[in-house]
Amino acid sequence: MTSNHVELRPGAYADSVTLLQVSRAVQGLDGVLAAQVAMATALNIEVLTEMGFDVPAEATTNDLVVALRLEDADALTAALAGVDQALRDANRRPEGSSEIAPPRSMRSALRRTSDAVAVVSVPGPSALVEAMDAVDAGRDVMIFSDNVPVDQEVALKREAAERGVLVMGPDCGTAVVGGLGLGFANVVSPGPVGIVAASGTGCQQLLALLDHAGVGVTSALGVGGRDLSSEVRGASTREALRRLDEDPGVELIVLVSKPPAPDVAAEIEEYAAALSTPVEFALLGAGKPDITAAAESVLRRLDRDVPAWPVVGTAGSGTGVLRGLFVGGTLKSEAQLIAGTEAGHTFVDFGDDEYTSGRAHPMIDPSLRLEHLARASADPSTGVLLLDVVLGHGAEPDPAEQLAPAIAAVSQPVVIAVVGTDGDPQGRDRQVAALVAAGAEVHLSNAGATRRALELIGDPA
Repeated sequence: MTSNHVELRPGAYADSVTLLQVSRAVQGLDGVLAAQVAMATALNIEVLTEMGFDVPAEATTNDLVVALRLEDADALTAALAGVDQALRDANRRPEGSSEIAPPRSMRSALRRTSDAVAVVSVPGPSALVEAMDAVDAGRDVMIFSDNVPVDQEVALKREAAERGVLVMGPDCGTAVVGGLGLGFANVVSPGPVGIVAASGTGCQQLLALLDHAGVGVTSALGVGGRDLSSEVRGASTREALRRLDEDPGVELIVLVSKPPAPDVAAEIEEYAAALSTPVEFALLGAGKPDITAAAESVLRRLDRDVPAWPVVGTAGSGTGVLRGLFVGGTLKSEAQLIAGTEAGHTFVDFGDDEYTSGRAHPMIDPSLRLEHLARASADPSTGVLLLDVVLGHGAEPDPAEQLAPAIAAVSQPVVIAVVGTDGDPQGRDRQVAALVAAGAEVHLSNAGATRRALELIGDPA
């Protein structure tokens, strides 16, 4: 008879990626039907409750939760031993390793290198201190952390502007600097295009489309999804545009963003008009071109042919509304803009701050989206499911491994935008083949996938 076991371990902190690895290792043990080892954030407690676990009311964010579903109670001792071993393994360096211990602070890291970009990936409330240390040292900094208060972002970027350094982020998921990909970067060849991105997956969509068309990218400077907001006012965007304008290898700059504040967009367009390098704008919004249309405009400005964007597989028609389940915020925004809001279609970005507090980004940990996929497919009003799969360094090593069986289990047609290049470590063609074999129709263009999904339910949007 199955049994559940839930225990709290006060003060036993580990980061979300480590705990994801631990959970997967424990779930593979004999007698374990399900395992979640996570910090007791509100989101994680909600997920555990939905899974049928009873989390003690006294749990706080400083507690580690070990939640196990077992084939029978006799498996508990071995399962808990497996949790302990997995936690030790996750934090152990190989015996005899000559690897230098990682620095314990930004200041100690900066002392080791003279000119490297600093990368900050700590819980959002702690990111400002580390990033400010880098700015004070005159270093460019990429802040992968999300959940950073906007007033702290404004203060940090104000200081950076005075020192002439670039702050990429907060919540900067992708960058290419000096040919090196940072965060969730795709593998691309160098070329005549430079990208400034107030959008991580928007940048990746551009990288993928341009790569398919045979056009390389010299640099992709992420600035964080709020940079073109009315609060931040494009502080990092201006610095990134200035730098790419001074790069002799850049023939054309592309600025891609989630819907910006209109007055800030106007200011940035005025700033860009004074640069010597032409700028193509891919600023999402009502009545604005989508990212695929922007990529096609880039190709025409470079006097390159616009290819047919790949589509593999064929999905059947559906009856009902569109459910969009995304790991990329810009891809979700783009799909929502194309579909509109009047027909009852719904769109969720599982990379939004509310879904990542205490959890790894969904491009690393797919479990939350998989749960919602099962829930959406069980809803009789769901006509078509629309998803994205984003490849690149840092992302899940084999996203189709878990997603393909979940797709095969649903009755509705599934349309997927696979954003990646043939050089990405996941093997784009292999991922596409696995998803198509599960019954999905796969597009390289997110805009194309969205329009196809709408077509399948008879929506003319």
